[in-house]
Amino acid sequence: MNILGTADYKIIHGDAIKALENEIADNSIDLIFADPPYNIGKNFAGCKDKWASDDEYLKWCYIWLDLCVRKLKPTGAFYVMTSTQFMPYFDIYLRNKLTILSRLVWYYDSSGVQAKKYFGSMYEPILFCVKDKDHYTFNAKDILIEAKTGAKRGLIDYRKNPPQPYNTEKVPGNVWEFARVRYRMEEYENHPTQKPVALLERIIKASSNEGDLVLDPFSGTFTTSYVAKMLNRKAIGIELQEDYIKIGLRRLQLASEYNGTPIVKEQKSYQKQTSESELQTSFNFL
Repeated sequence: MNILGTADYKIIHGDAIKALENEIADNSIDLIFADPPYNIGKNFAGCKDKWASDDEYLKWCYIWLDLCVRKLKPTGAFYVMTSTQFMPYFDIYLRNKLTILSRLVWYYDSSGVQAKKYFGSMYEPILFCVKDKDHYTFNAKDILIEAKTGAKRGLIDYRKNPPQPYNTEKVPGNVWEFARVRYRMEEYENHPTQKPVALLERIIKASSNEGDLVLDPFSGTFTTSYVAKMLNRKAIGIELQEDYIKIGLRRLQLASEYNGTPIVKEQKSYQKQTSESELQTSFNFL
């Protein structure tokens, strides 16, 4: 376990479960965003995202989910992602521990390569949960989007007395459309499942305030910490892979070199780097 960065922007290089157990105080985090490996065979810096069985994957997930619940403040919010096939298990498991306020869908455009024998996946699910359904942060005014009924069509709401034009802005619904991060985009990093800045910006604006502490136990490209810093929040990011630790140090401007070597942004696509034969067999944290 190696702890880097500053008091306000901390990077923990190590296993998520061990870091949560040993480095994060209970009831200390205002907002947690968790985007774990999905158990679908992605290549994370030479480590294959695949457990021996679905049961082993879920057993691992339930451990860190319990830890995240423990670390969250009584007024805190927890956003968690996983694949469409595993989200039902997360939902059932968490609904007895937290209040699930929203079941969100992050919808994105096609990559151009889609399934031909079934309906390909075009979204990823997100749960928005809180410990106390009567006391939590939700900054609706900070995340307003255009309401097309009022802004584009200029319709009048005759249910009101007197009749009034429809609002031109509204709080987003539970289907969010953000483009996936692709190679050659300015925010692209060398990672197979990078989440867009816009997605994290909406979550962090909605469910935290300036000065709050945001935690990402599977930081990857450290987009969560990057956006938290941009929005004047504090952040803790946990990450197992050294390649991604260097991305975090650079994006958060915490270091310009790592172990004596300059940190530079890689310009190649992650898909072209590691063959199947070079991958480790799986994650195995239990």
